[in-house]
Amino acid sequence: MQRTLKSSVTFSGNGLHSGQPAVMTVHPAAPEYGIWFKRTDVIGRDALIPARWDAVNQSPLCTLLENEAGVTLSTVEHIMAALAGCGVHNALIEVDGPEVPILDGSSAIFVRAILQRGLADQSVPVQAIEILKPIEVRKGDAWARLEPGLDLTIDFHIDFEDAAIGVQHKTLKLANGSFVRELCDSRTFCRKADVDYMRQNGLALGGTLMNAVVVEGDKVLSPGGLRHADEPVRHKMLDALGDLALAGAPILGRYTGYRAGHAMTNDLLRAMFANPDSFRMVSCDASKMARLPGVGVHLDEMPAVA
Repeated sequence: MQRTLKSSVTFSGNGLHSGQPAVMTVHPAAPEYGIWFKRTDVIGRDALIPARWDAVNQSPLCTLLENEAGVTLSTVEHIMAALAGCGVHNALIEVDGPEVPILDGSSAIFVRAILQRGLADQSVPVQAIEILKPIEVRKGDAWARLEPGLDLTIDFHIDFEDAAIGVQHKTLKLANGSFVRELCDSRTFCRKADVDYMRQNGLALGGTLMNAVVVEGDKVLSPGGLRHADEPVRHKMLDALGDLALAGAPILGRYTGYRAGHAMTNDLLRAMFANPDSFRMVSCDASKMARLPGVGVHLDEMPAVA
């Protein structure tokens, strides 16, 4: 059955790219409401923005949503991953600025607060997207694919010149709370040279060594080093889960990403919905529910570092 939060929870912090402070509150919502964002600082225009694949205005650095009135909200991927990973299907998320707070650069603070509030079961079955045949998109040497599978499995490959990251590969089934245990505390990452360049161009203004893993060659500059030896690829998997959640329903299938990013995952969802014979909507019985992210997760499964 569908789930929502038992009560509202509020977060505050700066946006990663804008550097602007923002307050964000996640509210419970009725069954079949889905996930919606609302810009509380917007007056005179439609301030509601759907958390949906066709509302994505593709950006290379984050996932940015835009409604028909031109109202935008950026960096939604980490809160979307937290909601999907905790099995939240219905919520209204109010934000008083143009960007979701980055907090520590992962989903851990969102996840902990959601689980502390608790989740309420709703007497409506979950509709899931079952992948029936492979769909793939490519750009240069990067590609992403969805193919049939019993549950949501994410298989991700990254390849960076910096020795502190290098080549990393991880595969994880997202059933039974594995997102909370394995991925939610993995932070966004970047090279110091990229940070310097972005700041010179008015970007990454809210980025610090405390909310991102910053590397330079073979060195990790962020205090405390990595939370996991393969934290970068784990964060890419976190991002992928958040971006896939914009499908509007949990996905039952295998996602593979090779050097893929936000735009490519969105392209993949667009390709899937453009090919209606590649998937079908299914009503989840008890056996399918057991294979969805977030089902049966508990607060004590949070990583100690988070």
